[in-house]
Amino acid sequence: MSRHTYTQYDKELDAIRKRLLEMGGLVAQQLSRAIAGLGDGNPAELEIVIEQDRRVNDEEVALDEACIQLIARHGPTAGDLRMVMTMIQMITDLERVGDEAKKIAKAARRILESDSSFVPKIELHHVAEMVVDMLQRSLDAFARMDPSSSPDIVRKDKEVDALFKGIMRQLITYMMEDPRLITRSLDVLFIAKSIERIGDHAKNVSEYVVYMVKGKDVRHEGVEALERASGAE
Repeated sequence: MSRHTYTQYDKELDAIRKRLLEMGGLVAQQLSRAIAGLGDGNPAELEIVIEQDRRVNDEEVALDEACIQLIARHGPTAGDLRMVMTMIQMITDLERVGDEAKKIAKAARRILESDSSFVPKIELHHVAEMVVDMLQRSLDAFARMDPSSSPDIVRKDKEVDALFKGIMRQLITYMMEDPRLITRSLDVLFIAKSIERIGDHAKNVSEYVVYMVKGKDVRHEGVEALERASGAE
């Protein structure tokens, strides 16, 4: 491969990485905005989240195409090909984060439009902040090509799973005690489930970074194997 071709490849790869990080920042902002819109009772914020989902979808299509064109033009091999293929996986996960943020905004809109006396009082802000932090740390790990934070992100995902189960138990109790709360309790449950799923996507991104940098597929391997592979022991 000539020096000119190599330089052009690097330029195109850097452009894709930058757009991917911008997409990640956008979907993290969507989640924060959806939760803030619910907490502040601000439907305008929720509408922005719903509208921005189109932009996220457009970015997914454009980035997928850019990755395919990069492979077709330059034929990367070994570590370079591994990076491009795992970026394609990351793009899919980030688009799904955007989908979950949109679901949260729509459920929050239904809650704000309903009688507040029939909305269960459940704390969601803390777990949402945890998930946003996980996503941002995963994206930062990708930007720096440093997988050392991946084990901690996976541990945080387990905490998020436990918090979701606690929220679900609370909501079941509310619904059993007062059937009038069932409809809005289900909306809150949908929001909590979307937050939990976003945590899963953040975990996936962190694991992709390990694969890109270390060449080791750590999915389903557990935290200890992840620590060994990421060099975080």
